[in-house]
Amino acid sequence: MPQIPEKVHELTVGQLSARSGAAVSALHFYEAKGLISSRRTSGNQRRYSRDALRRVAFVRAAQRVGIPLATIRDALAELPEERTPNRDDWARLSRAWRSELDERIRQLGRLRDHLTDCIGCGCLSLDTCVLSNPDDVFGERMTGSRLYPERPARARTSDR
Repeated sequence: MPQIPEKVHELTVGQLSARSGAAVSALHFYEAKGLISSRRTSGNQRRYSRDALRRVAFVRAAQRVGIPLATIRDALAELPEERTPNRDDWARLSRAWRSELDERIRQLGRLRDHLTDCIGCGCLSLDTCVLSNPDDVFGERMTGSRLYPERPARARTSDR
């Protein structure tokens, strides 16, 4: 991994990519989503401050545990003066995200437990299939893949 001299305060996108392990395209995407920022040189090249390394590490760690980018962006925006997240920030945010992750784990467990039921019958019925319609609230009242508003029966053209 290339080392960046201490006197270098800004990184090119290639240097940031090499140091962070994130693809250049991912860095551009993160920037477009407001997760990191850069300044432009007179030649329109991106330059990132050294703290972008920690922000990218923070984003990638949060993504690995399944946190959506919008949630990550909101968390970064809450930091004073958009400073780089530190260990205390990660601890606070990970506690807040824990219940969301626990709920997702419960949902995945439910889906896993019902997977063989669905494959066994092969119907993907909205009556019983938790894969095609989890937490179905209408299934108790009616079946079918779509709900259409009740319409009055139309007269056939031969009846007119």
